[in-house]
Amino acid sequence: MKVELEADKCVASGQCVVAAMEVFDQDDDGIAILLDERPAAEHLDQVREAVAVCPAAAIRLVEK
Repeated sequence: MKVELEADKCVASGQCVVAAMEVFDQDDDGIAILLDERPAAEHLDQVREAVAVCPAAAIRLVEK
């Protein structure tokens, strides 16, 4: 699985970081930063949660 982040859509809510801090962080303006585009299987449920709670729909989890 691969995580895709469209940072230009990000509204800096920080929900992705709360849901999956091993995979996401925020820059000084609060915009999401993807730390690991291919997270370990143990983090996939957290990434799915981040996808679900992102208010801007800026995160996708795709099979590749």
